[in-house]
Amino acid sequence: MSGRTRWLVVMAFVASMAWVEAAVVAYLRILIDRTEPYQPDPLPLVGGLGGTELIREAATLLMLLAIGILAGKTWRSRLGFAAAAFGAWDLLYYGFLRVITGWPNSLLDWDVLFLLPLPWWGPVAAPAAIAVLMLAGGTLFALDDSRAGSYSSGRFSWALALGGAALALYCFMADAMAAAGEGTLAIRRSLPVEFQWPVFLIAWALLSAPVVHMTRDLSLRRRASSAG
Repeated sequence: MSGRTRWLVVMAFVASMAWVEAAVVAYLRILIDRTEPYQPDPLPLVGGLGGTELIREAATLLMLLAIGILAGKTWRSRLGFAAAAFGAWDLLYYGFLRVITGWPNSLLDWDVLFLLPLPWWGPVAAPAAIAVLMLAGGTLFALDDSRAGSYSSGRFSWALALGGAALALYCFMADAMAAAGEGTLAIRRSLPVEFQWPVFLIAWALLSAPVVHMTRDLSLRRRASSAG
C-alpha cells in the first residue's frame, strides 16, 4: 500500500473518529448543561463523570498515536502520520460539533481543550491554528519518509518548536496555573478573561519552524533530483 493510500485510510479513520468524538462531547455537554463550555467548572463531578472524562481524553490521544504507528513504516513516518491524524481530527471535531450543536458560533469562542493535567482554555482559533500545522507538517513528514527515506528536519528547528510548544501550553493553562495556589476548587471555577494572543503568535511561529524547514528541504531535494 502506497504512502498516499495509507494517508487516505488514516484520514478516513480520523473523520469517523472525529464524528464519534463530537457526538460524545455533545451528549456530555447536554447531560451536564454545558452546551456553551465557557462556564465555571467545565466538568461538574456528577456520577463519576470527571474520572471517566479524563480517561476518555487519554484514550483519544492513544488512539491517534496508535493509528500513526500502524500507518507508518519507520519511526519518522509513524510520528508524521500521528501528527497529521491529530491535526485533522481536531479540525474535523470542531466542524462536526458545529453541525451537531451549532457551537462554536465563531473561531473566537472559548473552549476547554483538555483537562489534563490542568484545564486548557483557549479560543477555538488557537488549537485550530496548531492543528493546521500538525496536519501539514505531519503529512510532509509521513509521505516524504515513505517515499524517499530519511532526512533531517534540523535540530535547531525542533528546538524552536519545543520552545513554541511550551509557550502554547502556557497560554492555554495560564489561568489555571494562576489559580493553582488557591486549591482544586479554584482551578475548576476559574475562567479565562483574555487570551494572550501576542505570546501565542510567537509560539505558533516557533512551532512552524520544522514545517518550514521540511518544506524547504523537500523543495531543494526535488530541484536537485530534477537537475540530475
